[in-house]
Amino acid sequence: MTDALTPRLLRLYASAVHDVLRAMGQHAVVLPRTIRPLDPTHKLAGPVWTCSGRLDGTRSRHDTLLGWTTLLSRAPGGHVVVCQPHNDAIALMGELSAETLRNKGVLGYVVDGGCRDTDFILELGFPVFHRFFTPSDIVGRWVPDIERFGEPVTLGEVTVCSGDYLIGDRDGVVVIPKAIAEEVVARTEEVAGTENQVRSAIRGGMDPVDAYLKYGKF
Repeated sequence: MTDALTPRLLRLYASAVHDVLRAMGQHAVVLPRTIRPLDPTHKLAGPVWTCSGRLDGTRSRHDTLLGWTTLLSRAPGGHVVVCQPHNDAIALMGELSAETLRNKGVLGYVVDGGCRDTDFILELGFPVFHRFFTPSDIVGRWVPDIERFGEPVTLGEVTVCSGDYLIGDRDGVVVIPKAIAEEVVARTEEVAGTENQVRSAIRGGMDPVDAYLKYGKF
């Protein structure tokens, strides 16, 4: 079930959240710039559930598919799945997986890795943020760390924990530590209100220096 912070986050944008986090002394909060939305018009926000895995060519087709479907089965509704697959070779999201997660009420999927079945996922409208495309799949190649579902994962310089919040749009993905999520959202709402005033002033012909000095924001 969607929590109270998620709809508020969805009305904001990643850049403003980043600025607030930075002002609060939080710096390692932006996922690698190579992680991009499959559909640039999609915005994604919500609490995080983490998972990870690894390449293992010794596993059978059955083992890898059973592991993958177990991951999909465990993913909780009302959350954004964040996956660290530890490879640059295969896709960790495809059509049937996106369909499954969407039907479970999962809000979206962020992977430090590949995606395939692009047209089908775009048609579904399920938000996916990924790093590259490839037709190669997990079968006989990759297994999830089932015993580590929900444990912290690291993407780039950012350690992401289950229960943290995330906002992603075409500018990128920002992670909000759980302990300060409420405060960050509230502060960002205030910033967004001030930015609206600056925007109106600029449109009204105010000099940018005067606008900055009046509102303290630009």
